[in-house]
Amino acid sequence: MLNFNTPPLKNTTTEPVWKVLIYDRFGQDIISPLLSVKELRDMGITLHLLLHSDRDPIPDVPTVYFIMPTEENIDRICQDLRNQLYESYYLNFISAISRSKLEDIASAALAANAVSQVTKVFDQYLNFITLEDDMFILCHQNKEVISYHAINRADIQDTDMESIMDSIVDSLFCFFVTLGAVPIIRCPRGNAAEMVAVKLDKKLRENLRDARNSLFTGDSLSAGQFSFQRPLFVLADRNVDLATPLHHTWTYQALIHDVLDFHLNRVTLEEGLGAELQTGARPKKKSRKMYDLTGADKFWQKHKGSPFPEVAESVQEELDSYRAQEDEVKRLKSIMGLEGEDEGAISMLSDNTAKLTSAVSSLPELLEKKRLIDLHTNVATAVLDHIKSRKLDVYFEFEEKLMGKSTLDKSLLDVISDPDAGMPEDKMRLFLIFYITAQQPPSELDFEQYKKALLDAGCDLSPLNYIRQWKAFTKIASTPANYGGSGVKPMGLFSRVMNTGSQFVMEGVKNLVLKQHVSPNQTKQLSHDHLILLWFHWFPLHTCVSWFVLLPQAIVFVVGGGNYIEYQNLVDYTKSKQGKKVIYGCSELFNAAQFIKQLSQLGQK
Repeated sequence: MLNFNTPPLKNTTTEPVWKVLIYDRFGQDIISPLLSVKELRDMGITLHLLLHSDRDPIPDVPTVYFIMPTEENIDRICQDLRNQLYESYYLNFISAISRSKLEDIASAALAANAVSQVTKVFDQYLNFITLEDDMFILCHQNKEVISYHAINRADIQDTDMESIMDSIVDSLFCFFVTLGAVPIIRCPRGNAAEMVAVKLDKKLRENLRDARNSLFTGDSLSAGQFSFQRPLFVLADRNVDLATPLHHTWTYQALIHDVLDFHLNRVTLEEGLGAELQTGARPKKKSRKMYDLTGADKFWQKHKGSPFPEVAESVQEELDSYRAQEDEVKRLKSIMGLEGEDEGAISMLSDNTAKLTSAVSSLPELLEKKRLIDLHTNVATAVLDHIKSRKLDVYFEFEEKLMGKSTLDKSLLDVISDPDAGMPEDKMRLFLIFYITAQQPPSELDFEQYKKALLDAGCDLSPLNYIRQWKAFTKIASTPANYGGSGVKPMGLFSRVMNTGSQFVMEGVKNLVLKQHVSPNQTKQLSHDHLILLWFHWFPLHTCVSWFVLLPQAIVFVVGGGNYIEYQNLVDYTKSKQGKKVIYGCSELFNAAQFIKQLSQLGQK
């Protein structure tokens, strides 16, 4: 698309065509996790601007638009054509544009005498956001429109529900067009996931019937990554498992998402500036630092799914390794009396200096390594502050025991009543997990005790009101989801690596080693009674797991929102299955605080 919808030439030395990229907020969210500003510049993008910002004319430059086909956006394109802002226009729509809106653009182009300047118009079918090679979400802007709250509110009208399902199906259709594959759809009966499955099935069939314009035949299919084999598409409903999104986690990526401001692979940290100002002066400001956690960061790729104590240990090892390399360069320069010399002067010396030349030439690599070490030191320190101040290790271990039906070493009431253990939100999360996973709900007397303790701790009880209604409605009390098989092995205090010179003083924080998580959906046999098969196929109707044995690719998608805990569980599960690929997707990505807020809105009387 950025190369005017022609495949870019590889290994070419020619300069790219310089151009302007215009996107709306949706386009910005799609591009942001995929391409850095430097990568955009390498592709010839000299300027990237929001569609609805004030833009000056640049009459001799071609422009690539990447926008949603909304009424407001179409009006702005028409205005750009009338104002003759650019030399030529390459219009790329994130979702398919309707004929009437296309006619509006054509009329504006005619009126502005700019028909020849509208060079190409494309439907890109890219209405989803790719966060990882094996993870996608549907949207970040306006995500409340398809949120868990929107789908499950009591006063929802049929027309609203249809609109929500259509939005989700449009994005999933885009996903499969981009993948170049027609899926085999599996889903449970009687919930939002089934509604999405039926609508997606219909949309795919209609597209395949139109042989001339089908997006799954001919050239478009050969571009698809999985075109040679149809992937299994498992649709799950958030209501099947409400405990996992509330769970305190212990892996690096999921912890960052839980306790820090982490959106679209960018984490924002607030740092205090300077000492306290004199009395009467303004309170001290906080500076905000942003860090991108991307696939180019090898440390992140290796450790994002690791337990946090391992990450802290690895950051310290990387720092020690960097200091050793830096000291070696300084030592060699010092021996040869070259402290002040630049790289060029050193390289002209005799062969005896080859070792030093090699060390100095690796300086750019060393500096990048130092940047990444600083990044992860700052992020991990911020996470550690939360772990220590909120005793997140204690919550994680307690919840694992609850979900694994293990023996508890202290009572739930003690943890809720402990004024030093966490924030009100942490206590509410813990109690909701207890309530959701309990085979028998607590007696009325016990329940009142818990309610009083939660209120005393400063908790808002609205989420609990909703969970009680939900549990009564779904009758989960009689058939609880099986959360067995998780659990952790407490390894005592984190004492092994953290010497006195370490950046991470982990005193009092437990080193909890993760065991393989088994989500309730994995342990439950999904037999032919639980599922409907929407795409005819010659495979026998067995379980999703047995289907995965036959098919090399699977996509698991959660309607109603997902989280990094489930994503990491799937990644770990796939590692044990050679030659298999699983992609995780969800309608929105939320952390526990955001999910509690939605439950609270649903539970308000």
